[in-house]
Amino acid sequence: MLLSVPLSALNRVGNSTAQHLKKLGLETVQDLLFYFPFRYDDFSQSTPINKVVAGQNVSIKGTIELIQNKRSLRQKRQLTEALVSDDSGTIKVIWFNQAFIAQNLKPGDLVSLAGKTAENYGQLSLVSPQYEKAGDEQLIHTQGLVPVYPLTANLTEKQLRFLIKQALPAAIKIEEWLPTDILKNLNLLSITEAIKQAHFPKNLSEAHKAKQRLGFDELFLRQLRSQVLKYQLQNKSAPKILFQEILTRQFVNQLPFQLTTGQKNAAWEILQDINKNSPMSRLLEGDVGSGKTVVAAMALFNVAINKHQGALMAPTEILASQHYDSISKLLTPFNTKLALLTGSQAEANFALPKKKEEQRQVIIKEAEIIIGTQALIQNYNIPRLALVIVDEQHRFGVRQRQKLQQSGELWPHFLSMTATPIPRSLALSIYGDLDISLIKEMPKNRLPIITKVIAEDNRQQAYDFILQKINLGQQAFVICPLVNESDKLGVKSATNVYKHLKAEIFPQLNIGLIHGRLKSTEKEKIMKEFADNKINILVATAVVEVGVDVPNASVMLIEGAERFGLAQLHQFRGRVGRGREQSYCLLLTSNDQQNPKTALRLQALSKYNDGLSLARMDLKLRGAGDLYGLVQSGFPELKIASLFDHELIKKAQMAAAEIINRDPDLSKHPLIKERLLTSESGEAHLE
Repeated sequence: MLLSVPLSALNRVGNSTAQHLKKLGLETVQDLLFYFPFRYDDFSQSTPINKVVAGQNVSIKGTIELIQNKRSLRQKRQLTEALVSDDSGTIKVIWFNQAFIAQNLKPGDLVSLAGKTAENYGQLSLVSPQYEKAGDEQLIHTQGLVPVYPLTANLTEKQLRFLIKQALPAAIKIEEWLPTDILKNLNLLSITEAIKQAHFPKNLSEAHKAKQRLGFDELFLRQLRSQVLKYQLQNKSAPKILFQEILTRQFVNQLPFQLTTGQKNAAWEILQDINKNSPMSRLLEGDVGSGKTVVAAMALFNVAINKHQGALMAPTEILASQHYDSISKLLTPFNTKLALLTGSQAEANFALPKKKEEQRQVIIKEAEIIIGTQALIQNYNIPRLALVIVDEQHRFGVRQRQKLQQSGELWPHFLSMTATPIPRSLALSIYGDLDISLIKEMPKNRLPIITKVIAEDNRQQAYDFILQKINLGQQAFVICPLVNESDKLGVKSATNVYKHLKAEIFPQLNIGLIHGRLKSTEKEKIMKEFADNKINILVATAVVEVGVDVPNASVMLIEGAERFGLAQLHQFRGRVGRGREQSYCLLLTSNDQQNPKTALRLQALSKYNDGLSLARMDLKLRGAGDLYGLVQSGFPELKIASLFDHELIKKAQMAAAEIINRDPDLSKHPLIKERLLTSESGEAHLE
């Protein structure tokens, strides 16, 4: 079987199934082989029927004694009931709305069953288990470590496992791209063995070895990209930004607050870096609300004084506008030419022509500091660009950084800012081309946010508390997981919560609604009204997760808190607590008592105020495969490797550095070069 064979050519894949597979990005045999499970159900031990206990996931082997279809009188559902026995006893098995099973299984058949047991009226039963006839073939659904894959509607785990089992012989055709010495020195499996063992491991040891190899591949590619960029930067020149001590002191002295030690140290490291001809590549890491923006403003101010241009890019127009307002205030006494430029906005603190297109041209030519989204580098060539700062876009791509290169030989200095919490040593090893500045402490006099988990029964108390704070002149956020009521689980939507609060709970208050589907101008207008205290309560989706700064907002109520990852909840919480008043975060949840892990996660948020502790807790509770909502946090997605696997990261870094030092353009490693250039997230430049 060839890797390029379309899945429609496989046994039991019709047009409909092929379309469902396509929704998962699966179109060829190769796609299927690289679609890995996110966990395994452990059915490695068969349980004798007389040892089965209610509420357990079990695997049993037995003989069908009786099987029949019948209609449930109470719920009018089709039931398939069977009696299955082994040497120790008999158990009842029930399937719902699967009448075909009575045709597939007959009395006398030896079957293997895996599923959850339940107890009804004192009788144990196995409810909707996976089943296989226990013949000579290897059992892949009910015995051993059973892989569990991400699915889409109208696809089942059984279908996916069946298809992957068909495709598995083609794994031998996948070309090994890692050099033999790396495989040998690091004791890694071949790519073929890793793929086979990832899908159908015989035991946990095999699953672990497969994960090590496949995780190493991800980390090694990431490290290669970093090492390629690091090598390229060694031969590039950047504009030298001379440190303007007197004006910088004036800037610091006129601030309405005192800089923390962390802010001072970070600013000094950045100012020293841009005072050199070699391009700065630095990551500024600080928890939510630690004051990274003022450090960025100090660097941009120095660039402006040196008659160069600086650009600050944010992930959303709301955040870009927020940065423009706050940095404008910080630089008001210095007559610095500042502009905001996004897909829909063009604004400046100096005179602009009336025509929109002319406005943008004047901004690019005359502004000393330009704030916007990534549209800045996609649409414009900033002539005197000396410093680029990217906020909350954690791994700004190499190609994108190359777009920033000026027409001459000079490269701009580069600073990436993130609130995603990772330890310094780990950040250094993940991002081999970036130096790290870390702001550990929060600004002085900032009160820790009090976080409480609120049960649905106490919802009215939460509303009363919000009203009490609003009567004191403060404001509140209400965060919802969805824009509209489209979730069958009945999750609160922003639209419905907004209507409910406005009509029934707080008819006397001004309530606003903001979500990602609104036009930029509408979002801008709503945020300005909220910032100006014209809106008492702002109902929002995750659109306010990053960077929105309204010091007067002191309460955040999060609907369906169990639906969010810890890192995202921590980001939401960071939208309050920015003023002088004590702030509160209320986590409303309907099922925290039903799921012990959810309860622990939410309790962790009420216990810890720093992101790093929460990241570690989320890792502990949710496992390395789902690390504190990486995608939400701005990290490029790791499907297999863990960002907390220090040892594997270090090995990948050392292996990548060794190869790039010996062979910078990878001409002697064509397979690695090809993999790097075609990898999904790869943006290395190897010309």
